[in-house]
Amino acid sequence: MTEKARGQYLGTEVDEKWYKRYRKEGFFARGSGEWWFEEDGLHFRRFLTKQALVVPFKSIKQVKLGSWHAGKWVIVKRVIKLVWEKDGQTLSSGFILARSQENTERLKNDLQLKTSS
Repeated sequence: MTEKARGQYLGTEVDEKWYKRYRKEGFFARGSGEWWFEEDGLHFRRFLTKQALVVPFKSIKQVKLGSWHAGKWVIVKRVIKLVWEKDGQTLSSGFILARSQENTERLKNDLQLKTSS
């Protein structure tokens, strides 16, 4: 496990449609929290919750950057979008994991390396 850092979870879309939100296993509620990498995937725990959301590296099909996700906009392209599969559905989870554009791009590259191995 690596060090935990603060971030935001913007939600999980079904089939990359902003109006279709995935509602199972705590993925519906947005919020601020802390994130970290473990061997199995990206973990994100919203503040005031006990259970972390987990996006397994082996399920991630694509890593994208954007300026909005699930109907929420940010000023610059700092949203990391993980396109992944779960139970036969294509999901897209959006996170803000870094404050600067440079660190966001570095994290995107790190995630692409972790998902390709």
